[in-house]
Amino acid sequence: MGLLEKLKTNVLTADGAIGTLLYGYGLEYCHEEMNVQRPELIEKIHREYIAAGADIIQTNTYGANAIKLARYGLESRVQQFNEAAITIAKRAAADGGQFVLGTIGGIRGIRKSDATLEEILATVEEQTTVLLAGNPDGLLLETYYDFEELTATLTMLRAKTKLPIIAQVSMYEPGILQNGMSLNAALHKLEALGANIVGVNCRLGPHHTIQAFEGVELPEKAFMSAYPNASLLDLEDGRVVYESEADYFGRAAVALRDQGVRLIGGCCGTTPKHIAAVKEYLEALSPVEEKHAKPEKIAVLREAEPPSYEPLHVKVKRERSVIVELDTPRHLEIEGFIEGAEKLYKAGADVVMMADNSLASPRISNIAMGALLKEVHGVRPLTHITCRDRNLIGLQSHLMGLNALGIHDILAVTGDPTKVGDFPGATSVYDVSSMELIQLIKQLNEGVSFSGKPLRKKANFSVAAAFNPNVRVLERAVSRLEKKIEHGADYFISQPVYTKEKIVEIYEATKHLETPIYIGIMPVTSYKSAEFLHHEVPGIKLSDDALTRMKACGDDKERATLEGIAIAKELVEVAAEYFNGIYLITPFLRYDMTLELMKYIEQLDEQKKGVSING
Repeated sequence: MGLLEKLKTNVLTADGAIGTLLYGYGLEYCHEEMNVQRPELIEKIHREYIAAGADIIQTNTYGANAIKLARYGLESRVQQFNEAAITIAKRAAADGGQFVLGTIGGIRGIRKSDATLEEILATVEEQTTVLLAGNPDGLLLETYYDFEELTATLTMLRAKTKLPIIAQVSMYEPGILQNGMSLNAALHKLEALGANIVGVNCRLGPHHTIQAFEGVELPEKAFMSAYPNASLLDLEDGRVVYESEADYFGRAAVALRDQGVRLIGGCCGTTPKHIAAVKEYLEALSPVEEKHAKPEKIAVLREAEPPSYEPLHVKVKRERSVIVELDTPRHLEIEGFIEGAEKLYKAGADVVMMADNSLASPRISNIAMGALLKEVHGVRPLTHITCRDRNLIGLQSHLMGLNALGIHDILAVTGDPTKVGDFPGATSVYDVSSMELIQLIKQLNEGVSFSGKPLRKKANFSVAAAFNPNVRVLERAVSRLEKKIEHGADYFISQPVYTKEKIVEIYEATKHLETPIYIGIMPVTSYKSAEFLHHEVPGIKLSDDALTRMKACGDDKERATLEGIAIAKELVEVAAEYFNGIYLITPFLRYDMTLELMKYIEQLDEQKKGVSING
């Protein structure tokens, strides 16, 4: 009798965690490599689960794909690890006739993998081909946080095999996927795409897994599965531990059965003792044929308040728009910064932009200074947010705080690594990249937490992305812009450009994009700073003419300032011809230089209007 036939009349017990037991043996390296290095240990684990009463075991292949193995330099051994895994599992199950599932683990988490979806599908296909050659009784897709990845993988595999496929999602919040979709909707979608068994695994313990299934209606054709963690995880002396008694886990299995689940196993923290308890409690129970699911709670989301100002990406498509940057102080004296910000804003800047600890060096918090500028001095702030300094918890908290303060203009950047700054021993977080951060900010605009939980109200962020045109192959940089647009970028702000030719090149390379670009201009203050930019800042090159002119100023600071402004004006003139958006970067709090450039932009626009009227 096949797996699906047996599930028609039985509640079956699956095995529990493999990685947890290997971790307990002190094996913290690549667990899939143990299929060839310690095959006797892997077989021992399978047999322990079988002895505990498991009707189904899974291969030790959760991470046996090229993308995950690459972190260990083992990507060339996909076939070897998968072949060994299914051979071991089938040998262990031969005497008792247990079903063997070929396991395929999700690759994306809350952070989208650097690999494209196409690359992910290609590596899954490579792994699956090996598993199918070993004649498993079915395939298990587990620990999928990203629903797009799971549906694409399921669709590909359904076309490749007629074997039973189990498709399991993982949730950060009970009953809700990372993208805000309800578990009920997700499982029925997976059923429609051809999954024979649909369910959940990992992240949540028994209590929250049961809670999640309370809102799930029984599928029409598919069966349901659940592989909860032993409990919520804890740390003990630096090691991950799960606090859960086997008997409690067994009693929870009964509650899962009452919710219509027919295949029950365990994920992280579970052991043969947990599975033995599940088997004992389920032994005499038949499947549930009918259930009344709790009505899905429709989250009522308040709309965001209308923005106090026209979004920059809207204005710049229509007319001239100027962003000025002024770095917050490295010290505790703020008077000069406030004075500069007020003067720049009153002179016509649309926003005053503040970096987020640029060059990985601590400055006064831009959210604090942004709030001060907005509430006390009436200045519209634009704040950078880097991925370097905050984990996902901190990033969402920071963004929620910005929304509460009414600061809606944001530039999302990855951030310079800590080793370049004042505290090279500090940790760079990088839970996400700038592209993923943009996408998550846009998720907040839909009223959905990073974890998928409703936030009761929609945020209202206008999100800029960084653009570095100072590269050898501009087409590659433009390709990154296109990816950032796909992730939700509203507009772009470029790094400073120092040649007229580069500005024209940028225009030609990006004129097909509808997403607007602000061109960065930063005046140099001395020949010394010009040389530094030219020789030491990656990708930035000044023209020979500019270097010669700055060198001629010698040690005359006043002359150097005038020449730096003159060079910047020439760049501004070209930029204003091709782009509505100009981004002026203030060097060393020299906002007098930025004010001069703002006046020049105004003069150029007035001249243009005059020519248009007279023409």
